[in-house]
Amino acid sequence: MSDTDEKRHVVTIDVNGARHTASVEARKLLVHLLRDDFGFTGTHVGCDTSQCGACTVAIDGQAVKSCTVLAVMADGASITTIEGLAPAGGALHPIQAAFHEHHALQCGFCTPGMIMAARQLLAQNPDPTEGEIRHHLTGNICRCTGYTNIVRAVQSLASETHRHD
Repeated sequence: MSDTDEKRHVVTIDVNGARHTASVEARKLLVHLLRDDFGFTGTHVGCDTSQCGACTVAIDGQAVKSCTVLAVMADGASITTIEGLAPAGGALHPIQAAFHEHHALQCGFCTPGMIMAARQLLAQNPDPTEGEIRHHLTGNICRCTGYTNIVRAVQSLASETHRHD
């Protein structure tokens, strides 16, 4: 069987609260399904090898690098991308606002993945130490900021007693 004859699979996933269906090749990565088929371009492709974290999304509530997941493996899942964090009406999600307030971005390429990873950390540990924040974000690479302001942004949220989601 040639690559062009490869069997296609129908995948239905919930992305940011809306159901999406596509016919995909078994080898298609979730990150490419989200970007190319469904138009969620906030999820960035940095390496396609699980090294940079730019493609991090939440799958059934867990932060996952979407370049490590085949689209067929996500069939039936509930996925939140960076576009799904902000509430309706144009306001920023508190994590997005903290990144903005603390200048935790420069070029912005890593920011969606960093925010999704920080969201997971704060859901698991609402009051992490600086060391815990740095450890949790080790799977996300930023080539511009040096991480200091990213850590400050997450720390600013850690002191809050409420979580927004």
